[in-house]
Amino acid sequence: MNRRSFVKNTFLTTAAAAAFADLSLSSFQHTEDELWLTILHTNDVHSYIDPFPANHPKNPNMGGVARRAALIESVRKENPNTLLVDSGDIFQGTPYFNYFGGELEFKLMSMMGYELATLGNHDFDNGIDGLLRQMPHAKFDFVSANYDFKNTPLDGHVKPYKIIQKAGLKIGIFGLGVALDGLVDKKNSLETVYLDPIEMSQEMVKQLQRAHCDLIICLSHIGYKYKDDPNRVCDLSLAAQTQGIDFILGGHTHTFLDKPTVVKNIVGQDVVVNQAGCYGLQLGRIDVYFDRFGNSQKAVRTIQVS
Repeated sequence: MNRRSFVKNTFLTTAAAAAFADLSLSSFQHTEDELWLTILHTNDVHSYIDPFPANHPKNPNMGGVARRAALIESVRKENPNTLLVDSGDIFQGTPYFNYFGGELEFKLMSMMGYELATLGNHDFDNGIDGLLRQMPHAKFDFVSANYDFKNTPLDGHVKPYKIIQKAGLKIGIFGLGVALDGLVDKKNSLETVYLDPIEMSQEMVKQLQRAHCDLIICLSHIGYKYKDDPNRVCDLSLAAQTQGIDFILGGHTHTFLDKPTVVKNIVGQDVVVNQAGCYGLQLGRIDVYFDRFGNSQKAVRTIQVS
C-alpha cells in the first residue's frame, strides 16, 4: 500500500477530557472498503491524577484520569482500531509523583491501554535509575530517536522507533526529546547524548519507509514553537525542514491549539502538527481513513468539543 496515495480523509479532534462529549464521527461517511484508524494522544500530564477542584479559577472540575479513561473507552467502543500514545512529561507536578516516584502514573496509563510514549525532560526528575525502576510498571514501550542512552542504564530499554500494526496498517512511530542541557541536571541524565532532532527524524523516516509503513508519526517533546528564539528547533520547524512525516504529536510547551497546524514540508506535502495542552485537560484525537482503491483526496478538520 502506498500510504501517500491512499490517505482519503483525516479528521483531527482536540477534546476536553473532562467532558463526556460525543466524539462520534457518524456524520462523516465512510464505507466498509476503507480502513479506519483512530489515534488518541496526550502530553505533559505531569502526574495530574485527580480532576481540578470545583473552585479552580481556570479549570474547575476538569481533567482527571477517571474521566480520561472513560473517554478513551467510549472511543474504543466506537472504533476498536484505536491507538493511544503520549508525548512525554508523564512525571512531576503533584504529590503523587513525589510519593510514588512514577509508579502510579505508569500503572494507570497501562490500565488505560497506552501503547507507546516518548520521554520528556521531567521524566528524568528522579534520575535515569529512578525512571528505570518504574519502567516495569509500564505495560507499554518508550521511543526516543535523538537520545543516545548507550552509556547509561537505559540502554536497550528505549528504542528509537516502533512499528505497530493496527487496522491492517503498518504505523511507524518515533520519538524526539528536547535538549537536556539547562533543563535536566547532569547527575539525572548521566551520559545521555542529545542528537540533532531534524537529522534523526530523516533517518527514522528512511528506516520506516524501508519497512513499508503506511503512516509515519513523530511523538515530539521538543516544543510547538518559541517566540523568543525563532531559530530554536521546534515542531513547526521540524515539519518544514523534513519530509515523510504525516503527524507530529507534540509536547513540552503546554500548547493549547484551537485547531491543528498544517505545515508544508520540504517537498511541499502537508504535515499535521498538534498538541493537547497539559495536565490531562485535553485528549487529542485523529481519525484516518485509508481507501483501499487509491482515492487520494485528503481533508483535515478540527472540531472543538466542550
